[in-house]
Amino acid sequence: MSEFRDAAQKKGLLFGTAGVPPSTPRANSVMGITQIRALGLDCMELAFVRSVRMGTETAAAAKRVAINQHVALSVHAPYYINLNSADSSKVNASRERILKAARVGWQCGAYHIVFHAGYYHDDPAETVHERIRQHLLELSQQLWSEGNLVQLRPETTGGKSQFGTLEELLELSLEIEGVTPCVDFAHLHARSGQENSYDEFMAQLKLIEDKLGRTGLEDMHIHVSGIEYSTKGERKHLMLQEADLHYEELLQALIDQNVKGRLVCESPDTEKDALLLQQTYHELRRRSEIV
Repeated sequence: MSEFRDAAQKKGLLFGTAGVPPSTPRANSVMGITQIRALGLDCMELAFVRSVRMGTETAAAAKRVAINQHVALSVHAPYYINLNSADSSKVNASRERILKAARVGWQCGAYHIVFHAGYYHDDPAETVHERIRQHLLELSQQLWSEGNLVQLRPETTGGKSQFGTLEELLELSLEIEGVTPCVDFAHLHARSGQENSYDEFMAQLKLIEDKLGRTGLEDMHIHVSGIEYSTKGERKHLMLQEADLHYEELLQALIDQNVKGRLVCESPDTEKDALLLQQTYHELRRRSEIV
């Protein structure tokens, strides 16, 4: 873990894909890690979209290859998670999905476990916050007691019906050791229809620093993509150049705030946009150094 943090300290941000890059000759996690390095990228988010099916041997192989290839791994837990469901069986299943993703992630050497925490339904936001806080506190304590020292990273969400504003997740991070947000800037833009200028990106980053200190900006886990949205929020992900997200202004804000960590691309063609983001970031960074 310290090796990847050292790499992020030198590069500022590590860029990579959500899931196996599309150009991977054989679409499996181990080959995907090798392809990340061949593309010149630095990180990959293992996408357990529907379920966690990776066995112990594959996890060990993924960890070995990631270390050899200097690729930082993270995990996205299955999408079917709702810690605020009225159905207790769905809540229990959601908890188990997070635990399984975290345990397999730990075996892979992936220490960031990303997930969507839940929906408001018709409940007051404060009630939802307290329910999700209690679940995440218990889950984090259980994992750490097992020796799985992962960071649970609830993600900022794109739909207005979903729990997961930046403010909500920062409060959880203050309340629970082992919880820090995954900041999806496309989701924040889709949720509000705003949050899409240099000044707004800077304000979001300064809020993170105000709440979590410099450490909150020095080990970030970020999602970026193009996005289509309506008055209700997110509809679907798009390629960056087909969408209205001002990604260059976002990257400039990340540079100016000296943000470190990982930036994972979730566009439909993850590697194409990850490479675009990486190239643009380094060009902007060089310009900033010249000035």
